[in-house]
Amino acid sequence: MPVPFRIGLTLMAFFWLMAVTACTTTRPAAVQVPAAPAPVSPALYRTIARLDSAMFVAFNRHDLAQLQTFFAYDLEFYHDKGGLANFEQTMQGFRNLFEQNKTTGLNRQLVPGTLEVFPIKDYGAVETYQHRFCHVENGKDDCGTFKNMMVWRLRDGQWKVTRVVSYDH
Repeated sequence: MPVPFRIGLTLMAFFWLMAVTACTTTRPAAVQVPAAPAPVSPALYRTIARLDSAMFVAFNRHDLAQLQTFFAYDLEFYHDKGGLANFEQTMQGFRNLFEQNKTTGLNRQLVPGTLEVFPIKDYGAVETYQHRFCHVENGKDDCGTFKNMMVWRLRDGQWKVTRVVSYDH
């Protein structure tokens, strides 16, 4: 059999195999794209934004008595560098932080445009955001921007934070 004829037969067999494979191969099922989540109600967003603002007014004033009113006693505070802390440990951490920063101007600012709120059915809401902490060290501003998530529980008309996840430090 001449070489050009064999090459032609080989190519024809290859294309025939490709055609058969294309016709008999099952196609993957259509990808199911989840529906976009329902937008949070403006009232819930405003409530959580107001609570966040009030919480950090207390933080910026180093007002531990007011700050602790925002947290539930069954609090779990997860910090990527510090690990897990309960309510008492978290309050002691704030106490130490405020003591160490009496004159440094330690403050927190919400990064504009980063606050998101998502409802949790029959529980409350999840709040995610980025915030910036600054203090003066050696005469210069020392600032860092970090990510945070808080779970708010609504019980008996009172909103309290039950979980905090602080990360990206």
